[in-house]
Amino acid sequence: MKIIKKEPENRNDDLLHWVTLAMILDYLIEEYGFEELSQLFNINCFKNNPSKESSLKFLRKTEWARLQVQGLYVKSVLNKRRNKK
Repeated sequence: MKIIKKEPENRNDDLLHWVTLAMILDYLIEEYGFEELSQLFNINCFKNNPSKESSLKFLRKTEWARLQVQGLYVKSVLNKRRNKK
């Protein structure tokens, strides 16, 4: 019997597995800060009185914004991994 190892359909899913939105936001705030995040994304929770709590509340409700933030997280993690090699 031949065992077939199936590759994941979406590698982004692997990078987000077991990673909470709060963890993603912590990482991005540490890497970029709210000022740079507000320049990267046109999202008020990063521009006006930014806080982790208000950002989490907004991102949990707003899929398009959450997907953009998750995309930046994945891109940043992949870039760090490439730079380590």
